[in-house]
Amino acid sequence: MKKYIALATILAAVIAAPAVVRAEAASTNAPSADAPKKHHGSVFHGKVSAVDAAAMTVTVGTKTYTVTSDTKIVKDGKPAAFADITVGEVIGGGYKKDASGTLTATKITIGGKKKKSE
Repeated sequence: MKKYIALATILAAVIAAPAVVRAEAASTNAPSADAPKKHHGSVFHGKVSAVDAAAMTVTVGTKTYTVTSDTKIVKDGKPAAFADITVGEVIGGGYKKDASGTLTATKITIGGKKKKSE
């Protein structure tokens, strides 16, 4: 009888072990409460209606985006400058909105999407 009890105990431990390991792995992979929250920005796309070089802003539709030294500007897959953005041109990119409501461009891609060559 002792053999059966020992065997049943060992069998129960072997069956339960994977569940315990999964629970430990889940608890170690969970984000901590102290970890900083990631704020993902939003995207924009459209035709430029205004460019203000003095204020370093570009307007697409009804929204005005501030361009900073951290804003990555790209044209034809190569780095570009704020001066390369012109009224009437199609641009797209990403931005973040701060607590005061300012929209700051994080990336600007000048030009529309490239058509696939046939």
